[in-house]
Parts: sequence; structure tokens; C-alpha cells
Amino acid sequence: MVARRKFLTAGAVGGAAMSLPLDVLGGRAHALTGAATGHGDTGSSVTQTPPLEKYVDPLPRPKTAVPDPSVYPDADYYEFTMRQGSWRFHRDLGPATVWGYWAKNPENPDRPTGMGYLGPTFSVTKDRPTVVKYRNELPTTHLFQFVIDRIRSGDPQLTPVAPPPYKSHPPFPANINVWNVVHQHGGFTAPQSDGMPMQSFSPDGFQGESYSTLDPDRVRRNEAIYAYTNRERSSMLWYHDHAMGMTSLNIYAGLAGLYLVRDPADKQLGLPRDEFEVPLILQDRSFHRDGSLAYTMTEREGEDTPVVNGKAYPFLAVEPRRYRLRILNASNERHWRLKFAVPRDVLPQPTLPFWLIGTDGGFRTPLQMLNFLIGPAERYDLIVDFSEMPMGTNVTLTNYNAPVHYPGGAGPEISEIMQFKVTERLSGGADRTTPARKLKLPSVSPIKPKPRTRRREWVLYQQKLFGTMTFNAVPFMEPSQDFIKAGSTEIWEYINPNHDAHPMHVHLVNFQVLNRQPLDAAGYQADYEKWLEGGRKPADKPVLTEYLTGPPIPPDPDEARSYKDTVKAYSEMVTRIIIQEFDPPTDTIASLAGSGTKFPATYVTHCHILEHEDDDLMRPWTIVRPRD
Repeated sequence: MVARRKFLTAGAVGGAAMSLPLDVLGGRAHALTGAATGHGDTGSSVTQTPPLEKYVDPLPRPKTAVPDPSVYPDADYYEFTMRQGSWRFHRDLGPATVWGYWAKNPENPDRPTGMGYLGPTFSVTKDRPTVVKYRNELPTTHLFQFVIDRIRSGDPQLTPVAPPPYKSHPPFPANINVWNVVHQHGGFTAPQSDGMPMQSFSPDGFQGESYSTLDPDRVRRNEAIYAYTNRERSSMLWYHDHAMGMTSLNIYAGLAGLYLVRDPADKQLGLPRDEFEVPLILQDRSFHRDGSLAYTMTEREGEDTPVVNGKAYPFLAVEPRRYRLRILNASNERHWRLKFAVPRDVLPQPTLPFWLIGTDGGFRTPLQMLNFLIGPAERYDLIVDFSEMPMGTNVTLTNYNAPVHYPGGAGPEISEIMQFKVTERLSGGADRTTPARKLKLPSVSPIKPKPRTRRREWVLYQQKLFGTMTFNAVPFMEPSQDFIKAGSTEIWEYINPNHDAHPMHVHLVNFQVLNRQPLDAAGYQADYEKWLEGGRKPADKPVLTEYLTGPPIPPDPDEARSYKDTVKAYSEMVTRIIIQEFDPPTDTIASLAGSGTKFPATYVTHCHILEHEDDDLMRPWTIVRPRD
């Protein structure tokens, strides 16, 4: 039962990425641990994946959806349908029932684009809008119905319980076992197309209280049309389910995919392209002996088998040249600390260095690294150079020193993920891409706060051991209490007295990590409890500065001078981000009436440990015009 809810406070604070030189972070990198099976304790009563032979299945690559430019003026149109299907996660496993997105192919309507699991990739041009019709054709009984039933029955370990004086509300209607909505994660999107939890709709046409659609004459009750501006920087966004109360289960079943925003100017940068640009959707899953998906996070943290692009322990045959690897951590809960391990005697060190060239919000100044910590929903854009690897070398993507709930969690250990096999001859002559250290990428100027920049606190509050977690001790269902002036700059402070790190995501905006500061977690928690019990009087609220125990700590090297939409709020720390401008898109998109933002405009922030999000660690916030 501990996966969804954890202890109030503990003593460890965990770290960051490792860059070159090795002493940048005081030697926080660690040696590769001994090989682990990745299948947990076989003596446990929790379902364990049967033994699997590693690196026998080639890495799949999600296909790219084909747009129809004829439906809406100056926009690309897509139709995506959620369906149940079949997918085989490994050669040694039987087929599993899964959920996925399928895209209509306007060039061949009888052959939609998809795999069955996950969804096809959007590849869009910067500043050219996208219009998508999402259709829900899933079953009305959930693939993991036993969890839905336990939540509905009021299971104290799974059902959100509101802190006093608020009343608890069921996260989904009594007669709904499946509902869905699609969120464009990282998108600069009007709220009616954002895909927030209460905009969910079911296969049989039930619609949440905030359901919205554009062009309503063209949709049925199990459909919705959204419009995306594509005004983001060149970057890898993703899309995924965001249904109220069951996001974790829906994504676990397969409802996620990539959304690439491409700038035509990028072709001049000399980056690896086409087959040498490889997306890696990283997840952990468990399987029954027949190959079907096992959801065990009601009993433990995380799952026991790495899955990349839908395959367990895959391999990719590569040439001795530079590759661009675009990594998404789409795991429900798991943090990963990743590095590329090479056999002895291949290099002076056991790890292949690589270059970080981008994060959630796009390019950054290249940074040479040996390893990095990636939390759920974060994206890392890497250049990995295999040119010095002898033919026949196997380079293994490994995970180490990163418990599922970082840094103090438990769960099954996974030490190996996938393998890159240098077996292909160099094609097309020499590698003509630009070496990473010579790349001239768009730089990111730091956002500088001013003395009067507004600060806003988001306190991670847990009423009791293994109890529901909320922001500011307020349930998600309560109306917004945070009102932000359009065009303003703010510093948000995520106050985390918990002993786990929490990946915090903010809809609509990109931000920069400002700093972190250690916190007297136990003292703050105790006084915050007294303040709540005393009636939440503003004058008596604990003053954060009185509980800080050390100076501010700069962003981790992989976060500095980068745009982000998800940040790791480390344990017993205050994590500060700065948002330069709250400015939602107000223009009409593709001549669609009502597609621009209307004020007040409400969005959400939440923990991207999906089980925490479902358990109420999520709050709305609202943008208002300055005169309102």
C-alpha cells in the first residue's frame, strides 16, 4: 500500500546530475552496482515478472501520424482514437491486452497509424497550428478494474480523503469505470484544449463538469476537438491521459505518446536526423506469466521490468557515429539515474560520456555528462557518440542509485534497461553531423527576479502517515484560491517536508529552476499542523524564512540555463522556480470560434508521480486580467 502514499518526513536529501569534470558536484556519481535481475524479491506475494532474456527484441519506433491540411485553414488536422488492442512486450511473453492511440491516415483511411500500445508521434512545424479530434472507443470496464473498485469502495489506502475542514468527494462518478482526456504536456495551450482532469469524457458519452470541445457540431459525445498553437520552442513535448482519478491506470495501460515541435531552422544546426534521431519512451512495467500487464503499485513502489518504446530490455543496432537520443521518463513513479556503461578496456573509464543539448522546453548550451537523474515526465535531449566504439561493442543503458521514490524509497531494483549494439557499418561515408562541443544552439538567458517579484507557496501537506497528500492542505476539487495577473512574473516555492522527491509539473508555462534551500522539515511540519488546527489565520501562518537551515543551492548543472515544465522538488527542501510571464494564447486558432483563451483562465499544477496526482496532490490556479 505504500506506493501511493509515503511517510511524512525523514532525513535524506538526494542529488543531481553528474557532469564533467567529475568534481562538479562533490563526487556524487557512483560506481555501477552489481547486476540485478530487475524482477524484485521472488519470495514476495506481489506478482513478479517471469525471467526474460535481455536484448533479444529490437527497439520499436513509434510511427509518425499523417496530418490532413485540408480540414481547417492554415492548420494540420488529425483524428486520434483510443482503443483497446494487443501488444507483445517481449519475445518470451505472450500478447497483452493494452490501450493505445490510433491516428487516422488520410492517405490510407483503412490503415490507421499506431502500435496498439502507446500512440503515434506528432511531428509538427513550429507556429503552424494543430487541430485534433480525440475519440474514446475504449471498453466501459477498466483494464485494472480492481483498482477502480477499491477506490470507489473507499479503500483508505487508495481513496483521497480531504483534510479538515473540507469534505471528501469521489474522484469519478459512481457509474463510470473508464473516462479519459488528453493533455498536451508542455504545450502553450488555451485552457479549453489543455486536457485537464475534469474535462474527461467516457466511451459511452458521459462528460465531466468541465468538458469542452471546439467545433461542437463535428463531435459526438465520446469525442472532443482541441487546438494547439505550436508556439513552443523546438522541443519534445508529449501527450498523455489526464483523466480525473485514474490517470495512473490509463497511462499504465498505454495512453501516452510523443509530440515533437520542429523548427525548420534546426536543419542548419548539424544534428543527427532521421534514423539517427531516436526517441526513447522509458517506463517500468510488471507482467503475469502469460504476458499480460500486472499493476502492482497498490502493494509496492514501482514495477520490476524496464520497457522502452513498449519493449522490455530492447536493443538498438547502431553505426559508429553520433546519435541524438530523445529520452522521456513516462514511468508512473520511478526516477532513473542513467548512464551508458561500456565493457572494460574499451575506454579509460567504464562509462561513455555524452552531451546534454536540451531539456523539457528545448535547446540549451551543450553540457558534457556521465550520468543524470530523470524524474517522471522530464525529457532529456542527448548526443551520444559511438564512433570510438570498436565494432561489436555493446553499450548498455543502466540505472543505478535511484530508488523508485527518490532518494529514500524502495521497490524493485532495475539496473539494466536496453543495449546499443555497434554492429552496423557507417553509411553514407563520414559522419557529417556537428560534434556536440561545436554545436551553436540557442542559449537560454537566466530570468532574474526583482526585489518585488511575487512569491507563491505550494506546501506539500500530508495529514497523517500514508494519508492523502495535497497542496496547501486543500483538496483538488475546491475552487481555485490562487489568482495570478496576466503578464506577471512569479517565483513559486514548492515546500517539501516529505522524505521523497516529487516531480512538480505546471501546465501552460515553461520556467527556470531558480534555486533550492534546505528546510527544517519536522519543525515546519509541526507548526504548519498547529496553524491548520488553529483555523488557518493568515497572520499566524508559519513564515518560511524562519525554517530555512542553509543558504540557497544553485540549480543542478543539467537544469541551469534550461527551460523546464517539470522540476524535481527534492526532499526536505524548498524548490524555487521562476516563471517569466503568465500569458496564455488568446488569438483564434485555425478560424475555430472559441479557440483562444478567455479570462479568467484556470490551469493546474500537480505532482507527476501519477499515483500522487490521482491521490489529490494537484491544485488549480487562475490567470486574471490585471484590471480584474
